[in-house]
Amino acid sequence: MNTRQHDIAIAGLGPAGATLARLLNPRFSVIALDKKKEPGEEGFRKPCGGLLAPDAQKALTRFDLALPLHVMVDPQIFSVRTIDVPSGIIRQHQRFYINSDRHAFDNWLISLTPQRIDVRRGAHCLSLERSGDVHRLCWREGSSVHSATARYVVGADGAFSFVRGTACLEFRIRKYTAIQQWFEDRHTNPFYSCVFDLEATDCYAWGLSKNGSFIFGGAFEPRKARDKFEALKKTMRRFGFQLGHQGRILESPATP
Repeated sequence: MNTRQHDIAIAGLGPAGATLARLLNPRFSVIALDKKKEPGEEGFRKPCGGLLAPDAQKALTRFDLALPLHVMVDPQIFSVRTIDVPSGIIRQHQRFYINSDRHAFDNWLISLTPQRIDVRRGAHCLSLERSGDVHRLCWREGSSVHSATARYVVGADGAFSFVRGTACLEFRIRKYTAIQQWFEDRHTNPFYSCVFDLEATDCYAWGLSKNGSFIFGGAFEPRKARDKFEALKKTMRRFGFQLGHQGRILESPATP
């Protein structure tokens, strides 16, 4: 197991980690770890609706970045159907989101990372220890274990961050499990939706059309999260959700 030496190690190459890696001064030696494998390879995917909000669009504008066509999906819809399950109230709210493929979006941001950055794909963190002025980070890639030392370690690894959870013993965060499933889109009119149902979750759920599929997901308390997800699916059928032919399902830690 060879140990690489760097100034900075970044755990997680989502929008935050990938942007940091792209903007860091070239004088720093940087290694970046991410669970996602190379585009086209099966592996970790984040359960996410994939709607780019106006603030995210403004950030891309400030960085002078143009969104490539392969990141966007069909259709582009300019309203959100909010559903309050207990009251049965449904409202349409105009929103200027961009409907995107979240996995493709993340991979696009990673592709912008300068070649000087040592990017490690399909990497799962195993341990983080501090020794004097440096941190030693170990991770697994396939069947191999690797390690690196760095003066600074950045935890950009999302909910239940391995880095923050290891380095900050008092680190506490509200815990949810995000579950998302794909279905054949049989709706006459494509739509985005945001669902509120306190019996299922005190967070929220979502449904939206993407490239001929309909995805339905939500953030649930970890205890019996899958049971609550299945119960909410049955509830949403009463609101006209067509959740027939079922496709892949993703499950991951999440934050509110």
